[in-house]
Amino acid sequence: MTRQHTAAIPGIHHVTALASDPRANLDFYSEVLGLRLVKRTVNFDDHGTYHLYYGDELGRPGTLLTFFPWPSAARGRRGAGQATLTSFRVPAASLGYWRERLGRLGVEVEGTGRRFDRELLTFVDPDGLKLELVASADDAVFEPWRDAPVAAEQAIRGFHGVTLAASAFELSARFLGDVMGFELVAEAGERRLFRTGSGADAAAVELVRVPAEPGGRISAGTVHHVAWRIPGDEEQHDWRVYLAGRGVHVTPVADRNYFRSIYFREPGGVLFEIATDLPGFTTDESREELGRELKLPPWLEPQRARIEATLPTLRQSAVAPSE
Repeated sequence: MTRQHTAAIPGIHHVTALASDPRANLDFYSEVLGLRLVKRTVNFDDHGTYHLYYGDELGRPGTLLTFFPWPSAARGRRGAGQATLTSFRVPAASLGYWRERLGRLGVEVEGTGRRFDRELLTFVDPDGLKLELVASADDAVFEPWRDAPVAAEQAIRGFHGVTLAASAFELSARFLGDVMGFELVAEAGERRLFRTGSGADAAAVELVRVPAEPGGRISAGTVHHVAWRIPGDEEQHDWRVYLAGRGVHVTPVADRNYFRSIYFREPGGVLFEIATDLPGFTTDESREELGRELKLPPWLEPQRARIEATLPTLRQSAVAPSE
């Protein structure tokens, strides 16, 4: 199967990272950044830790940052073979608001400026995960969380993109372009900017050459994987066949209850996923109830009592009133 016979990747589905304290994680992403906790479940491969999903009102693909929080996790290290920066879109006129808000809530803004003609500011979360807010005029996929502590006109609009640190720079660049079908749109020094999709759903992928940098260590404060969107099972099947035909080691389909997933690594070691848009997060909770209760897939329900006994209680604390 050739690349022409697979559906194009329209953008990012979600980014998954590791954290330590789940309570601090919940407070930061919901009360500081104003993202909605749309699902609290567990890591289906390690039932002893939460899997927390943050996004817009309904947790649409393209707005989802998710976490595996292990309370005893050591701090990880950003480096080669990782997605080292996760970027969100915000309204172009809101960067001043965000700089003031983050500072007032004790979050240090590490940098501001422009890159590839976009205004931005960077900061880290409580575990050191590097984040960025990028000025953008695109917000079509965004539906604000109704109870967010951030007003809709300043709220995060979903992902702008991710930055990948590559020691095998040319191999990774060819993979993004020739295999994944991403478009190379700009180059600047040791960076190449790729894009997939169009309009508000599009994602930017910056590839950075880091030949002398040690490999990253996945733990708290680092990205575990980047998931790319695909509409449904048929398109995902085509991608799996296509990738295997290109010599990529790709996993069988995994049922994640709210989407289905396949996993593989690009040549530089970054873990990628291709996830289906459907069935979505309202399969087991109403729009109004999203994120309020621990939800388990049917195959884990018989173990609910044991699982709940191992997880810390999560209570959201209002640290930043609505503005």
